[in-house]
Amino acid sequence: MARLFGTEYTRNQILRHVGSMDQLCGARRVVLDEGNEKGSEAVQFHTGSGLNFTALAGRALDISSADWCGQSLCWRSPVGDTAAAFYEPEGLGWLRGFYGGLVCTCGLSWAGAPHADPSSSEGGPLTHVDADGQAKWQPTGSLGLHGRISNIPAKHLSVCEWWDGDDYWMSAFGEMREAVIFGTNLLLRRTVKAKLGESKIWIHDEVENQSFAPQEHMFLYHCNLGFPVIAEGAEYLINSRQVTPRDEVAAPHLDSWKQFPAPIPGVEEWVYYHDVASDEAGNVTIGMANRNANGGQGLGIYMKYSKQQLPYFIQWKMPGESTYVTGLEPANCLVEGRAKDRQEGRLVVLEPGEMRSYDLEIGVLADNTEIDALAAEVELLQ
Repeated sequence: MARLFGTEYTRNQILRHVGSMDQLCGARRVVLDEGNEKGSEAVQFHTGSGLNFTALAGRALDISSADWCGQSLCWRSPVGDTAAAFYEPEGLGWLRGFYGGLVCTCGLSWAGAPHADPSSSEGGPLTHVDADGQAKWQPTGSLGLHGRISNIPAKHLSVCEWWDGDDYWMSAFGEMREAVIFGTNLLLRRTVKAKLGESKIWIHDEVENQSFAPQEHMFLYHCNLGFPVIAEGAEYLINSRQVTPRDEVAAPHLDSWKQFPAPIPGVEEWVYYHDVASDEAGNVTIGMANRNANGGQGLGIYMKYSKQQLPYFIQWKMPGESTYVTGLEPANCLVEGRAKDRQEGRLVVLEPGEMRSYDLEIGVLADNTEIDALAAEVELLQ
């Protein structure tokens, strides 16, 4: 049953009150038509609970914006919803198209900081060389920030709405292929779902190696929360068994990793690696809470995922002026480059035809009662 406006309704009760379901909720295909977003397809969801969000079909069905009852749930960067055609793969050029957003996917064959990876079969521009008298093409081995997948548009886009008993669902499905001749051929199948009356988003991803050779695979959900979910005094709801600073910039602030500060002029980002606790089934629950939001009513976000699917968790704290954002980032990798993950033995390799699945649930914590309930749930994890 759907809970709407403080009351639970069956399918029949709802249909007796409306002429069309789009009076209450829906998933609608649109095309963005201004500036450097021009021509990008998108799917706009509204769930009837106050949750609205946009999945950019022109950008891997990533969730570029989301709000609840008029309040933004994510940080939005000044570049806006940039079309995939403006992607700059070299170095930090990825940032010129980074809109922030509730979910920005990193991968599929690499993620993390720009780095040289000369042993890689996939990299930057292909260079023509002459080896032992035979001409061939080989990658330069230069990998830019966070990979290509977020800048690949969806094919076979399908937007659906349907009843399942007394539950009304909305979804968008698409396929994104990261491929290069003589190298990578990875296919991402993504489904984004929401349900009438609920302030939750479900993402189901399947990554398949469709080449005939083993393929290295890195995958990270870059989930970017902003004001008013984060503000001075906001708290991370994370049961971390071990916290490790990424570098000497983050290390001095380790003792305060759980709290978010007011905006700081000229600050550098702080990044921490967490070994997060999970339940008996290996499921992780984490969150972010601003108990002072809405005059003390509170506002927060939670995330749930499988630690078996995504064994690593990265916390990005960036309390800068304007760039006032935190990233909650479940991943199958760390963020210092593919070469380092390979060297330290954690790099995933997909065999020909092998597939990995990833599932992520994101939801709103509407008040301090819900925040306290989630905090208690997190504390029980081991």
